[in-house]
Amino acid sequence: MSRLSRIADFGQQVWLDQLSRQLLRGGRLRRLIAEDAIAGVTSNPAIFQQAIAEDPLYQEDLARLRAAEPAPERRFEALVLPDIREACDLLRPRYDESRGEAGYVSFEVSPRLAQDADATLAEARRLWAAIDRPNAMIKIPATRACLPAIRDGVAAGININVTLIFSPRQLDAVFAAFREGLAARHAAGLPVAGLRGVASVFLSRVDARLDPRLAEAAPALRGSIAIASARAGYARWQAVFGGDDFAALRAAGARPPSCLWASTGTKDPAYSDVRYVEELIGPGTVNTVPAATLEAFADHGEAAETLTRDLATARRRLAELAELGIDLDAEGEVLQEEGLAAFDRAFDALLERVA
Repeated sequence: MSRLSRIADFGQQVWLDQLSRQLLRGGRLRRLIAEDAIAGVTSNPAIFQQAIAEDPLYQEDLARLRAAEPAPERRFEALVLPDIREACDLLRPRYDESRGEAGYVSFEVSPRLAQDADATLAEARRLWAAIDRPNAMIKIPATRACLPAIRDGVAAGININVTLIFSPRQLDAVFAAFREGLAARHAAGLPVAGLRGVASVFLSRVDARLDPRLAEAAPALRGSIAIASARAGYARWQAVFGGDDFAALRAAGARPPSCLWASTGTKDPAYSDVRYVEELIGPGTVNTVPAATLEAFADHGEAAETLTRDLATARRRLAELAELGIDLDAEGEVLQEEGLAAFDRAFDALLERVA
C-alpha cells in the first residue's frame, strides 16, 4: 500500500489538482487511481493555461479548432471538455463503487462572471449539460455575488465545487448556500440523494499573506493560521450538518458538502512540503494536491488522523490573531480578490494561447 493510499484509511479522499491530455493519454492518471487511490481531479484556468502551453497533444486539435470555432472561449471549451469527460470516465468506476461519494472531476465557470450570479448560474447549467457526466463538478467562486448561483445550482441538481474560500465568514456563507439549495430542491419534491458538493478552502495563501506580519508581532503563530482556521471550520461543518437543522434533509438522503483543502502546495521553503496534507487528514474531507505535493507525500508523507487534533489550540491561535488586530475575514476578502485576479489573468492568457 502506498503512502498516499493510506490516507483513505482515515476517511479522506485525495484528488489531483492537475489535468492535461498527456496525463490522460500517457496512462499516469489511470495509474494514480489504481496505485495511489486518487479519487478525483480538479482543474482551473491556470492549470489549463500550462497544459495547453506545454502539452504537444493539444496542437493538432487546436489547429483544427482555429478554423472551425471563431470564438476563443468556445474554442477553449471544445479543446478541453473532451479531457474533462475522459477523466470522468476514468474515475467512473470509483464513482460507482463508492455510490457517488468519490470519483469527481471539476471544471470552472469563466472567472469573468465572478460578480454576476445570473450569468454564473446560466454558465453552470450550460457546462453541466455539455460535460454530461454524473461525476462532473462545476466550480463556482465563493464571492458574495455568486452565493445565489451556488444555492440555485444545488437546487437545480448540479454538483458544485465552491472555490476561493479563504475565511470563516466565506466558509459559513457557502455552508448556508448549500443547505438552502438542498432544502429548496427537497421542498420542490426533487431527489437530493444523488447530489454532491465540496467547499474548497485555500490554505497556503493565507499563511503566505499573514506570516510577514506575524514574524515580529507573534512569531509562534507563523505558519499556523491556515491549519487552525481549517480545523475550526471543520468543527463548524460538523455542527451545521450533523445537527438537528439538517436532520430532515439527511433523512431524505442529502449529503453535506465536503470540506476540500486546496492550495496545499507549501509556499515557504522553511515549512515541510507536506504540512498542508499531514496536518488536515480526517473523515469526510478531500485534499486536492498539485503534482509536486503528491510526489512529496508519496516519498515521505505520514498518514494519521490529525484534523480533529487539539481543536482548543486552533481556536486559541485564531483568538490570538484577532487580539493582534488582524481580521481573518477581512484578510479573506483581499485574498479572494487576489485569487480572482490571478484566475482572470490566467484565463486571458489561456484565450490568447488558443486564439
